[in-house]
Amino acid sequence: MARSLVIVESATKAPTINRYLGRDYVVKSSAGHVRDLPVRRKVSDPKERAKEAAKTRKLPPKKRAERRQRRARSQLVQNMGVDPDKGWAASYEVIPGKEKVIRELKTLAARSDRIYLATDLDREGEAIAWHLTEVLGGPPDRYRRVVFNEITKSAIEEAFANPGMIDQDRVDAQQARRFLDRVVGFELSPLLWAKVARGLSAGRVQSVAVRLVVEREREIRAFTPEEYWEVFSELARTRRMAGQDDAEAPIRFQVAKRDGAVFRPGNQTDAEAAVALLRDSERTFTVRNREDKKTTARPGAPFITSTLQQAASARLGFSVRKTMTIAQRLYEAGHITYMRTDSTSIAGEALAAVRAHIAETYGDRYLPESPNVFASKTSAQEAHEAIRPTDLRGISGLRGLDADARRLYDLIWRQFVACQMARAEYLSTTVTVDAGEFELLRRGRIVQFDGFTRVLAPFSRGDDDVPLPDYAPGETLALADVEAVQHFTRPPPRYGEASLVRELERRGIGRPSTYVPIISTIQERGYVTLKNRRFHAERIGELVTDRLVESFPDLLDYSFTAGMEGNLDEVAEGKTAWRGLLDTFYEGFSGKLEKARGEAGMRANTPTSTDIECRRCGRPMQIRTASTGVFLGCSGYSLPPKERCTNTQNLVPGEEAVDVEQDAEGESKLLRAKRKCPVCQTPMDSFLIDETRKLHVCGNNPDCEGFVVEKGEFRIKGYEGPVIECDKCGAEMQLRSGRYGKYFGCTAEDCSNTRKLLRSGQPAPPKADPVPMPELRCVNVDDHYVLRDGAAGIFLAASQFPKHRETRAPLIVELKAHSNELDPKFAYLLAAPETDPDGNPAMVRFSRKSRSQYLVSEKNGKPTRWSAQYQDGAWVAARPAEKKATRRKATTRKRTPGKRPARRRTPPKTT
Repeated sequence: MARSLVIVESATKAPTINRYLGRDYVVKSSAGHVRDLPVRRKVSDPKERAKEAAKTRKLPPKKRAERRQRRARSQLVQNMGVDPDKGWAASYEVIPGKEKVIRELKTLAARSDRIYLATDLDREGEAIAWHLTEVLGGPPDRYRRVVFNEITKSAIEEAFANPGMIDQDRVDAQQARRFLDRVVGFELSPLLWAKVARGLSAGRVQSVAVRLVVEREREIRAFTPEEYWEVFSELARTRRMAGQDDAEAPIRFQVAKRDGAVFRPGNQTDAEAAVALLRDSERTFTVRNREDKKTTARPGAPFITSTLQQAASARLGFSVRKTMTIAQRLYEAGHITYMRTDSTSIAGEALAAVRAHIAETYGDRYLPESPNVFASKTSAQEAHEAIRPTDLRGISGLRGLDADARRLYDLIWRQFVACQMARAEYLSTTVTVDAGEFELLRRGRIVQFDGFTRVLAPFSRGDDDVPLPDYAPGETLALADVEAVQHFTRPPPRYGEASLVRELERRGIGRPSTYVPIISTIQERGYVTLKNRRFHAERIGELVTDRLVESFPDLLDYSFTAGMEGNLDEVAEGKTAWRGLLDTFYEGFSGKLEKARGEAGMRANTPTSTDIECRRCGRPMQIRTASTGVFLGCSGYSLPPKERCTNTQNLVPGEEAVDVEQDAEGESKLLRAKRKCPVCQTPMDSFLIDETRKLHVCGNNPDCEGFVVEKGEFRIKGYEGPVIECDKCGAEMQLRSGRYGKYFGCTAEDCSNTRKLLRSGQPAPPKADPVPMPELRCVNVDDHYVLRDGAAGIFLAASQFPKHRETRAPLIVELKAHSNELDPKFAYLLAAPETDPDGNPAMVRFSRKSRSQYLVSEKNGKPTRWSAQYQDGAWVAARPAEKKATRRKATTRKRTPGKRPARRRTPPKTT
């Protein structure tokens, strides 16, 4: 039999699959996608730009504008890699770094008669399989598609016994989603840069997820906590009738009613008055009624992607990404079925196995008469199985897994076994006690049959999960204590990662394969922040959401987004043409986009003027919102260049995040403590300007201009670390928190020096002052270079940076021309050779690995093999020949005994 090539996504599962298939198969990994839409933005040639500018200048204004618009559109399409105006033609490129993988696969494919594409069974896997056929080429009939839900011998053998073809409908659905997301991201982001702030981005699904967090943030902000009290009495049964003076352990009852109405005091006075009445020695506590009722609890469904993420978060404290990373490893090792699924169905063979296991291990009483069946969503994407273990031996059957992997596997195993067990049975008891005008109530519950909870214990034990004494009606109880407890009504809870996934799933937004990217992206973009495992909307996230909702109501609409997911499902089922779907969407989207770009379109991010003076020029400072947070900026920034003031001042958040797990009512307490906006009465956010001033900004800023400057003595919360001396002026530098994290800032009024706080807890080394080099002209802009000291060593940058962003590495000869101006810490560079042995100029580079400067040289714009390092007080050139010999020696393969080495096709070089 001729050998066959099998291509999988991950190298981890390749050896296992190869072992099951035997020597007639070669299993190799594509390491995920091999090609995609352009990864890098296309940069136009400066010379071409200059030629185009010369042509454009000669045109009339109207034609000039039209020409620029056409060129901008052409550049956008080139960067996107997909053209909506030409039938959604796509320009796919090999992903950088995948060239070697493709070469190896092409070599193996050329030697194989049959190629099996065994990528994952979701749409992403189907698309990877299709891209592989496009890259490898050859006749289509030599490709076969195989899918399996678990990596076990029986599943692999069955899949390869019944291979199929690539499902083009599912490929089209994946492409349609990719193109939609690409167009929305690439066309909305420049609009946000122009209207709101630089560095922002938008996404078709991510922006909807941010909207959920923003709306919850505003629900919390608008919530007014109300005070209320609860009164509890501890009652015990006396045993004097039995000759005993002691009492049983008291049971805590809640005062539920007074004079037949619900009792809920709204203030301390009413609560304490009730306590006094209950303490009256004349008052009796008589059992009026005891009601017993049998109840049952049904086990939950086996895990799907979203419920696994939620359970792992609640029970194990795992993030969504950590859960899926570990689940991927468990799947690839053959321990669980495929982990990206929204189906609760179980294969017949697995169902029979788990029922047999339950009967044998726990007894027939724990096995229901018929299997438990759980409904899947109508929008379940594929006919997958639920997430379950592939072997019921349990955690004892695992080898080589770390503790977290074993914990997640154990959770999956217990959920799967429990889902097919009998219900748990309880006896629920309610006891009512009369005490004059007061009615006291207590509920309890005892387990009569543990059922599925024998395998999977309830996540939390409630206050009612306690047995109650066998009180009889008419029995008198003794008062042991009375207590009044203050509470405040709570705002809606903040989303955590898992609860946000649950809400997205409930609304039909996203699919199992997209939950992790959604959660990660909204945090990476800076629109939301995870504090104490709860999402907080950042000001820029609120601002972007408002602007997008106003200008693109459909795009940010929950029903519209869920409907689009349904349309993509129909594309995957072959019911809808993908190009028609995209055309319909783009027609409406492009019209709204054009309108939003106009002057009367999307509202701008207008700063709020204050009466705080700029320390540099005396003009009023403004409250500004950027992608990095809220800060003060001088109002003189918008003036012409010669008059412009670029002074900014970081604002330190004046409040700490609330840990709701430590304090359930912490959010309510924080809301009560917040100052209300004098303009719109919205709770205000606090920021420290300095040690004597606190700035309160309206929660609706910049749409509301309300602010208050509070004067006093303030201390920056969380201050830690030593006070260091400023290397510029000698004053004290203190640790502060700013838009980019913690840093040391100078306390002197006329000094703005800062130093970053390193991970080690130490301040970053002081940076040298810029050195102007007017004789060195920039290549692409009309400007000259300045020598700057940055995190990656010294470099040349345009003097008008960041307006002009041209940079390059400095030459040694250029540094020596300014030897008197260089910082002493760079003296060792002045001792460096100006050229390499061949006369090519030496330039300074920076190694992020060794965190040091080194030398290289270039010839005609291309690097030579020469380099030099500064070692033991001298510059030492590297030896390329020795490097080559070492590399050759390291890659020499070990000969197999009894096997003759391959004959060399070229004779060795003679010396």
